[in-house]
Amino acid sequence: MDRTRQYFFCGIGGSGMLPLALILKGRGYAVEGSDRMLDQGRTAQKFDFLRAQGIRLHKQDGSGLTRPEQILVVSAAVEETVPDVQAARRLGAKRMTRAELLASLFNAAPRSIGIGGTSGKSTTTGMAGWILHHAGRGPTVMNGAVMKNFIAPDTPFASALLGKSDLFVSEVDESDGSIALYTPYIAVLTNIALDHKSMDELRALFRDFVAKAETVVLNLDNEETAILAAELPDGKAITFSLSAAAADLRAGGLAPTPEGIDFEVTERATGECVPVRLRVPGAHNAANALAAIGVARACGVTLEEAAAALGEFAGLRRRLEFVGTAGGVTVIDDFAHNPDKILATLTTLHDFPGRLLVIFQPQGFGPLRLMKDAFIDCFARNLNGDDVLIMPDPVYFGGTVDRSVSSPDIIEGVAARGRQALAIAERAACGDKLVELARPGDRIVVMGARDDTLSLFAADLLDRLVQ
Repeated sequence: MDRTRQYFFCGIGGSGMLPLALILKGRGYAVEGSDRMLDQGRTAQKFDFLRAQGIRLHKQDGSGLTRPEQILVVSAAVEETVPDVQAARRLGAKRMTRAELLASLFNAAPRSIGIGGTSGKSTTTGMAGWILHHAGRGPTVMNGAVMKNFIAPDTPFASALLGKSDLFVSEVDESDGSIALYTPYIAVLTNIALDHKSMDELRALFRDFVAKAETVVLNLDNEETAILAAELPDGKAITFSLSAAAADLRAGGLAPTPEGIDFEVTERATGECVPVRLRVPGAHNAANALAAIGVARACGVTLEEAAAALGEFAGLRRRLEFVGTAGGVTVIDDFAHNPDKILATLTTLHDFPGRLLVIFQPQGFGPLRLMKDAFIDCFARNLNGDDVLIMPDPVYFGGTVDRSVSSPDIIEGVAARGRQALAIAERAACGDKLVELARPGDRIVVMGARDDTLSLFAADLLDRLVQ
């Protein structure tokens, strides 16, 4: 890539935009940006951090785009009415999506590792990146979440790591179809389940993704990825499972702990068996760890080295993150936003006693419309009788949207199946209700994506419980 290029990120504070901007800045490119959250005065610490990296920030009013040589970087969903888009058009400035820019970096790397799947992408990316870093392989890591292992006083938003080798580890997204842009050296699929697209669309996208890779890491516990594994020629796949004896990497003796989960990983080819002590909870994280070990083995890291590194993996922000306990009530901040992720969170938390008070803020009206029945079924099946679900209106940052399905539709379906569920439009009022309901031994779980202020909301709940 031409290092004289100048990039302007519209929505630079987004979870996919920020790490990409940091990688480009770290490689010597000129980077600027705007964000409506900045204009609204929200999440100021994030924008102070970006400025400290030498990234100039502007209002999202088009004023930051002044030169035709600037390249406007946008998310796939950005609307033509956004002033930055209009300014770029007037100037004749090039426009590209975030995914197109990331794919150009990713595909240029000699050993690119693309981590896809409906759930577990960010955690598996963080685990694989940490193992390779711990083993001295110097990877560049591009993630959609802050990786706690890489946080330092001068990098509080460590969702990217700038490496010094030919390894490039990145989460890749199927929700907008952009996974089709990537040509991985190693492809990982954690699972395939209904999310932003139909199952037929997802199957086609993921099948094409793995077909391009030299090595593929696949989950035999997921029916869809197991089918893909069976279609591949011998020697191309590294498979993993929590139970299947045929898997190349298998976990056994899973033992949940208050801090995480312990298990043993056995490698079928060598018969080697080593213990793993994860500091992040849940069987789903044991599966993510197996996927990361598969990446490590494909890169020549020993099983023992990989297991040792995983024992030091600190997790990601907003992935079953413990916020604190006050008055006997624990507050947990979690990114779960589709039925598969919600199931994993509820299953993990129900391994231990305590009623769950769940606030789930949907990430948009579109996902609710697509997955209405799946959301209802997930909550109805996996909430206990004394648990409580509260849903505010979906997150909305502007633009045109079909609101034909909203939170009350989900709540009505869950309540009809005998679970305690409330729809309260304003999130602040949801917080009031949670504080009112909470009693010692309860766990308040803040669920949702695409809104950084959920973490502030969780912290505020903890403060209110102290009072």
